[in-house]
Amino acid sequence: MNSPDSSEQHLFLQPFWDYVLTEFGDIVNSPFFPVLLAFSGYLCFSFPYAIIDILGDQCPLLYQYKIQKKKCPTVEMMILCVWKAVYNHVIYVFPAVFLNWLWMPPWPLPVNAPTVCCLLGEVLGCLLLFDFQYYIWHVVHHKNHWLYKKVHCVHHRYVAPFSWSSQNLSGYELMAVGFWSSQNPIRLGCHPLTSWTCNLLSIWMSVDDHTGYNFPWSLSQVVPCGFIWRGAGS
Repeated sequence: MNSPDSSEQHLFLQPFWDYVLTEFGDIVNSPFFPVLLAFSGYLCFSFPYAIIDILGDQCPLLYQYKIQKKKCPTVEMMILCVWKAVYNHVIYVFPAVFLNWLWMPPWPLPVNAPTVCCLLGEVLGCLLLFDFQYYIWHVVHHKNHWLYKKVHCVHHRYVAPFSWSSQNLSGYELMAVGFWSSQNPIRLGCHPLTSWTCNLLSIWMSVDDHTGYNFPWSLSQVVPCGFIWRGAGS
């Protein structure tokens, strides 16, 4: 039997979940929805920083926080990164999702929403697991010269990062990252809302780390005790 607090937390998300199921049930149950959600997040999170980069000195209030002011991305570089992301999704991601759907059709979406505590706990667990997985992958692909040259060097094409470069990846790297981010919530038995939230948070954190800016509200500044470092973004 649920405690009163648990019931209140459950009811807090239930109206939203009911609305999603009623109005967008067929859409969100599509195997392509998580991919489109993540890609849309990439576009939405990156666009504001692209505007700041284009404006440059014309927007001194924000541009003052740019780390490498003498190295500004061009519009051509931005377009190439977006095109690389689109290409990878069309050539690698969508066919893989389609084949996975043929092999294992999606389960019906649950009727009940998760509690707030459950959602937060699942999101934290998935993010920590993903961070551990990618840390190992990243170290291996930097230590091994062949793997770096054939796979990971694509991501380091631009010495001074900018928001769009967060998904300037080789097809293999995108598939590896996408596999963990999509499968971890499933293997841990998480609610679909957890999976979608994790996808968006992962994309947001990746974009934030690659902006080339160190704003007062950047994650490395907001999260205490140095738990988040500006790796590629510094």
